[in-house]
Amino acid sequence: IRFKQWYQRRVRELMAMVMEGLQGSESRVRYDIIGHSGENPHISFVNRDLPPDNEKKRLDVLEEMHAHSQFCWSGDHTVDALSQAVKHAASVKADDRIVIAFSDANLKRYFINPKKIGSLMTKDPSVSVFIIFIGSLGDEAEQLKRVLPAGKSFVTMDTKEMPTILQQIFTSTMIQ
Repeated sequence: IRFKQWYQRRVRELMAMVMEGLQGSESRVRYDIIGHSGENPHISFVNRDLPPDNEKKRLDVLEEMHAHSQFCWSGDHTVDALSQAVKHAASVKADDRIVIAFSDANLKRYFINPKKIGSLMTKDPSVSVFIIFIGSLGDEAEQLKRVLPAGKSFVTMDTKEMPTILQQIFTSTMIQ
């Protein structure tokens, strides 16, 4: 349970960083924040048409994430969630379509084949898909990174590295 609580806190911290970082760029960047749990592969926390535009609304998003994580069933919908995210991004009219998934790299526990994740990451060439492992039991995240498409996965246990990782993602997407 301690790892799960640490991971959930890390996700909320990162989502706060993302929302803060994107504030003021709504005319150029539209984004959704969608989560998943053992109960549901698609939990909408932020809709691209209504991004939180002040601290209170961003806090409400984080509290909603926390409340859901407290009361949901255990389980994992990583594959379904990633598949839906790619389909959703492909359906949106945009210059660039990017899906960034955050994961605890705990795929073995749920018998998720990393090759399935890799195939979803390259399924639609109109969507650039990345995964950032922000937690790991042992070296599982590093093992997964070696199996996934090159340059499409990152491992960090330190939120201070996140701006650099996100910059790498956005830069690599614009170069394509």
